[in-house]
Amino acid sequence: MTDIMRLEEQIAHLTRLVEDLSDVVARQDRAIDTATRRIEMLMQREATREADAGGTVPLGDQRPPHW
Repeated sequence: MTDIMRLEEQIAHLTRLVEDLSDVVARQDRAIDTATRRIEMLMQREATREADAGGTVPLGDQRPPHW
């Protein structure tokens, strides 16, 4: 195999790898966007729930009984 053919083969493999990694990054970006939206919705829902609870004392600052 000549040097040029070997280099062309290596370039083809690297090009394929870059395309595959680009697809992975795009998929992860969509997943992060979805997760971020869901977290924001959950935080808003919890803030509304806490506001509706009124003057109750939140138990989040206390240790569980098994500690």
